[in-house]
Amino acid sequence: MTTQVLTQASNKRRAGGWRHAVEVLVRTLAAAFGGYLLAHAFSALAASVLPFARPDRVVAGALLAFPVWCAAAVYAFGARDWKRAAGIPLLLALAMLGLAALLAEQALRP
Repeated sequence: MTTQVLTQASNKRRAGGWRHAVEVLVRTLAAAFGGYLLAHAFSALAASVLPFARPDRVVAGALLAFPVWCAAAVYAFGARDWKRAAGIPLLLALAMLGLAALLAEQALRP
């Protein structure tokens, strides 16, 4: 009886370890690529809305994008589940890119 319980516990641990490894991989990809996409979207939006000259807007947007990428990476590993870890930064990035596209004419100002 005890051997059977130990075998079942061992099988659950192996299956759980595989799932955990896949979840960590998904969160890592979400942190790296999702964070990059979110940082890029933030940089594009910042270059459109900041009240500086065009070169200064671009540089400021690029510099401010690094903390956004770090925050996205922290969120990817702090989210409740892997779906939120991958989905929320993607939705935010799409919203920011949409706003940046709407404000593209404003970004061309000197």
